[in-house]
Amino acid sequence: MRHKLFFSGKTIFSLIVPAVALASGLLISGVAHAETLMGAGSTFINPIMTKWIASYKESTGVDVNYQPIGSGGGINALIAHTVDFAGSDVPMNGNEKAQAGASTVTIPDVIGAIVISYNIPGVGPGIALSGPVVADIFEGKITYWDDPRITKLSPGVKFPHENILVVHRSDGSGTTAIFTDYLSKVSGSWKNNIGTGKSVNWPVGLGGKGNPGVAGYLANKPYSIGYLELAYAIQKHISYASMENRSHKLVYPNNESIVAAGEGMKIPENLEISIANSSNPKAYPIVGVSYLIIYTSSPKNAAVKQFFEWVLTKGQAEEYTGPGSYSPLSHTLKEKCLQALSRAH
Repeated sequence: MRHKLFFSGKTIFSLIVPAVALASGLLISGVAHAETLMGAGSTFINPIMTKWIASYKESTGVDVNYQPIGSGGGINALIAHTVDFAGSDVPMNGNEKAQAGASTVTIPDVIGAIVISYNIPGVGPGIALSGPVVADIFEGKITYWDDPRITKLSPGVKFPHENILVVHRSDGSGTTAIFTDYLSKVSGSWKNNIGTGKSVNWPVGLGGKGNPGVAGYLANKPYSIGYLELAYAIQKHISYASMENRSHKLVYPNNESIVAAGEGMKIPENLEISIANSSNPKAYPIVGVSYLIIYTSSPKNAAVKQFFEWVLTKGQAEEYTGPGSYSPLSHTLKEKCLQALSRAH
């Protein structure tokens, strides 16, 4: 039997009273207590997080409130103790860990791809790009769509002689961290002049807040190019390119090529993993791991851990990770994540 009490219209206590105990007249002292879990951060994982939250609520009755404010915002909220967990596509850096003032546990939750999306009137899906070309576009060195370095990669496609409008993230972003990590691996100029991080000094372009902001620009600005988490490009019907990988093969992002990027990856003890520009010839090259981060010790960790355990087990099913948008964690990585999670209390 389930009884619900409402206080101040905000806090919901769900009391589950066993029928056997009621029949015997026993006093129940250990009544289950459901409370809302608060999370914030990565927009990269928001599409799958939305599915996870709905299913978790349905199966457990527990509410999870997740605000997609960007990885940087999520980490700042965790440091400020305004959320129970942060979602981020990049681990906390040394400065952020120092600001936290206490130890944290970083748990990979899913692997996803970042696509190079574009809006070129008259040119449909299917153009091909390479890492060095993308780096030079975002660095402002390639400025027209009919530049020979672009047209060479897509023979038969008629590109217009129009200025390229670069769109990037305006907020602190794990998606940006993955993207710039990749660019730094394929372009010495990018590595030396721009570098890697959740925020960088963009040489050119317009900034959009979150993946939704970038998607909005791409959908409405002709001749634009930007980077998006794959699920957003699929949902918004925005064209994206195949990419030349490290083996010089043109590869589209899908479940197979995302899984290939994660195969054979080294798993460090702290579970902070970089898999951009994989050497696997079947891999799509712009792939990253997303994380859930909590304090090692926190009053609500018991409830948060139950949610994380569900994400690492039932949440890895194809109904959440497919088709094409994300890749589940390997069995080995999942087991290491569950072991790491056991350290939190």
